[in-house]
Amino acid sequence: MTTLTPLSQAIHDAPRWHLPQQLQNDAEVKIRPIQGALGAEVWGLDAAKAQSGHTIYRLKQALAKHLILVFKGQVLDDAQYLAFASYFGAIFRPTSDNPVLAYQADTGTPPDVVPVSNAVGQGDYTGHGELAAHADHQWTPQPSFGSLLYAVELPKDGGQTLWYNTIKAYEALDPNTQAQINTLQLITYNPFVRANSNKGQNGYSNTPLYRFKQQPIIGHGYAHPLVRIHPETGRKALWLSERSEVELIDYEDQSGSELIAKLRAHLLQPEFRYEHHWQQGDIVFWDNQATLHSRKSFPSEQRRLLKRISLAGGRPF
Repeated sequence: MTTLTPLSQAIHDAPRWHLPQQLQNDAEVKIRPIQGALGAEVWGLDAAKAQSGHTIYRLKQALAKHLILVFKGQVLDDAQYLAFASYFGAIFRPTSDNPVLAYQADTGTPPDVVPVSNAVGQGDYTGHGELAAHADHQWTPQPSFGSLLYAVELPKDGGQTLWYNTIKAYEALDPNTQAQINTLQLITYNPFVRANSNKGQNGYSNTPLYRFKQQPIIGHGYAHPLVRIHPETGRKALWLSERSEVELIDYEDQSGSELIAKLRAHLLQPEFRYEHHWQQGDIVFWDNQATLHSRKSFPSEQRRLLKRISLAGGRPF
């Protein structure tokens, strides 16, 4: 008999929607917008149950509108978590020549459920320090559509995650800047390839924020729009991370570097931001196509374990 993958096994064993005792009551699910730049909280949903088509439709509509959904009070094992995530799309599978967080040397791909942690020993990822605002997998040919992050164990101090609404950031630009950037193409270079090349040289600290033409190219480069269109709403979003190595196509070096620095400063303004203070059992589901996220540091001696599942996306346009 063929061995099932973890995802296939999770779906095989998942609660059945046609069995009433296993089905979430849609009337119990309440979606409440968060005051501010983005986000909504979801109450009354048990992610371990089977979900109706109407519930999933409501959640997908809410995600497109609010860009992040916060599911409260969840208690899940990895199989239940995978089964719930699979309602919203396929698991993100990068090509083996484009390393991402937690990629495995033998397969070139990450596990379905990635521990974002300083707590579990072998297999820890991201540590305890501050993380700059970024979109996941931006350097791949088909970046992920979104991710879910589930809080299992939390530090007493720090560790908050911040999300930034890049649609609002684009819409707040003056019309001249919008016209200047609407058709520009941007390459974001792979930070994991750069970190590997910098071993023994302080890793990420030597990563340039902009690649000038005389500098060597490290890793593959895929041109994506600097201003991308959200595939469901048609709204425009500024597709740029805070500290990644980037290059504008067919643009003069110094002018390109200055433009990117200006846009980065604009993106990080407080009016585009939501800060999430984690509680155990939270799942945050975010749209990676129109948000950035960052993390505040926390003490290294305090344990933090969150579990991430990323969902496949398409080529930005």
